[in-house]
Amino acid sequence: MIVVMEKNASEEQVQHMIDRVQHLGLKAHVIRGVERTVIAAVGDERITKAESLESGPGVAEVLPILAPYKVASRELKPESTQISVLGFKAGAGVVGVMAGPCSVESEEQIVSSAHAVKKAGATALRGGAFKPRTSPYSFQGMKEEGLKLLALAREETGLAVVTEVMSTEEVELVAKYADVLQIGARNMQNYRLLEAVGKSERAVLLKRGASATIDEFLLAAEYILNEGNSNVMLCERGIRTFEAHTRFTLPLATIPYLHRKTHLPVIIDPSHGTGHAYMVPDMSLAAVAGGADGLIIEVHPTPETAASDGYQSLDFPTFESTMARCAKVAAAVDRTLCRMP
Repeated sequence: MIVVMEKNASEEQVQHMIDRVQHLGLKAHVIRGVERTVIAAVGDERITKAESLESGPGVAEVLPILAPYKVASRELKPESTQISVLGFKAGAGVVGVMAGPCSVESEEQIVSSAHAVKKAGATALRGGAFKPRTSPYSFQGMKEEGLKLLALAREETGLAVVTEVMSTEEVELVAKYADVLQIGARNMQNYRLLEAVGKSERAVLLKRGASATIDEFLLAAEYILNEGNSNVMLCERGIRTFEAHTRFTLPLATIPYLHRKTHLPVIIDPSHGTGHAYMVPDMSLAAVAGGADGLIIEVHPTPETAASDGYQSLDFPTFESTMARCAKVAAAVDRTLCRMP
């Protein structure tokens, strides 16, 4: 249920209703808008009735949330959410770009990548320190040493660091070094991990599972939001279909559909979504034109020597030209490409 407070409701009345919601055994998620404060009462609504909340002081009305995902729904928060981390912003008309190599391989590689993507206009550095690989014999990442190198690159450039966390035990460690915790497609329905990052103060980039429906994707985000972390971005990285000409199928119709259903920013991953470097620039432009709130792009100094995903990684000059083109498209559709302050 949504408890909509009156425009002139006092802070004491708002707190009274928060306490009332919690007393009924529900979680209270508070959204403070420009004109009104809204309280989402989330939980098993069979234990109470709307009438028990409607009579509260300062309450304008109590409405049901019809979507199965409650806190993520536009029914609760009609305004688009903007995520802001260091110089990176995504959502509410601003397009943020995260870029960098699939894996952290060395100090020279990650620091040079950070400087190059910043020069091209990215405001966040992506890079994997812990790498989930299909084969146990593939490169698994540099782990904490890789996290330290990402932090070093941030120190030199000011870019926000985006990196994947793979288990509940690693959340505290990764959060120590990273600004955005990425949940990979394989872990989209690892509910204990979702709850763990939900308890973190770090922003979260949640990737859609390769076979997940949109409702399953949004309910996965709900696990994070329900723990109190409102800084969640949804990442469409392609789904598995019968097509074989791309690594996955990148459904850009996801963008307007999610924008209708949720207030959370929508990020597109054209690198994993296509699996071919030559497709990434055009799909990046298409995503921005389609209303994406951000992009996450794999960029490597020498893609042919990359430890992982070199075939879908852009080199520095190609990324720079892609960013210049994306800026033009963003301006054409009345959006702004995020830049470092």
